[in-house]
Amino acid sequence: MNWLVKIATSHGVLLGVEKRVTSTLLETSSVEKIVEIDRHIGCAMSGLQADARSMIEHARVESQHHSFHFNEKLGVESCTQAVCDLALKFGEGADGEESVMSRPFGVALLIAGIDEEGPQLYHAEPSGTFYRYDAKAIGSGSEGAQAELQNEFHKSLTLEEAETLVLKTLKQVMEEKLDSKNVQLASVTKEKGFRIYSDEEMSVVVERLPTN
Repeated sequence: MNWLVKIATSHGVLLGVEKRVTSTLLETSSVEKIVEIDRHIGCAMSGLQADARSMIEHARVESQHHSFHFNEKLGVESCTQAVCDLALKFGEGADGEESVMSRPFGVALLIAGIDEEGPQLYHAEPSGTFYRYDAKAIGSGSEGAQAELQNEFHKSLTLEEAETLVLKTLKQVMEEKLDSKNVQLASVTKEKGFRIYSDEEMSVVVERLPTN
């Protein structure tokens, strides 16, 4: 399982993922672990990519539907609820009809966004349950990473400080040496909405990391 780390601060939400490459022939740029749901909501995934695509497409449709009918952005919690409602439909179906899905989803999502309530971060589990966090790490043996976040997180973190904390946490748990090619960052802010960092921005952030 690849690593995901997210932090919600008063300035916005910062998402970080490990881009684990399973083959030397695979282009790292094609490994998509962070995607946009709407201009104010982004998502990072860990698990089965096909399942993630289904859930994210559902979230996008729900967000567009809400915007069209109510002329307002879908709230971050409502977006997460829509994704989890889909996950809960496993095994359901009317009499004589095939169920919506033949098996549970095999993917966990970290959904981050900003709305009238400010920056928000949710962890959507494959079971269809979700929880809100200020900071969250997902991955094999995530207890150590979560403890690191708990020790260093505070609401007044700037986005730049959050960038450093996310990468420090990833560096601590990744098997490979962290560099600008095997990690990816994205942010959601009120001013710029959701955006994924460019290669140049990633190089700058990684160079800021302490060497020890």
